[in-house]
Amino acid sequence: MKQVSVLTMMLIFIGMAQVSYADNNGSMEQMKHHNMKHSMNDERISLGLSPKMKQHQLANMRSHLEAVQAIISLIAEKEFEKASEVAHSKLGLTEEMQKMCNMFKNDDFKFLGLAFHKSGDVLGETLKSKDTHKSLRALQTTVGYCVQCHATFRQ
Repeated sequence: MKQVSVLTMMLIFIGMAQVSYADNNGSMEQMKHHNMKHSMNDERISLGLSPKMKQHQLANMRSHLEAVQAIISLIAEKEFEKASEVAHSKLGLTEEMQKMCNMFKNDDFKFLGLAFHKSGDVLGETLKSKDTHKSLRALQTTVGYCVQCHATFRQ
């Protein structure tokens, strides 16, 4: 249970840190300026997305993050079947997600995207075991793909 609380607190901290940064520095404009300055030094691989595709991809990633949050919450409440459903439907390799991943030109990005979604299905199956420790390990693998992708690529 301690692992679930720590993970939940980490996700909350990340969201609060962004809001806090904006509040402590006076405005969201200053935060945007900081992000622009940071992006000039950003050496990650650009995916070269159109503005429309960029917004679509960002919406998908936010949806994935919301699913992770829901899964953590459901694990904490021992609602493993519901967590499994969320993992499969929101993170798993649905036909729609497979089509989207295959649209990208960068093969490494495509590979990470497909691996992420496959791990979502593994997570869904692991959650059915109702084993908190195994479920958190599977969730760690899934989130690991997020971290690896965000460390390598930018929009």
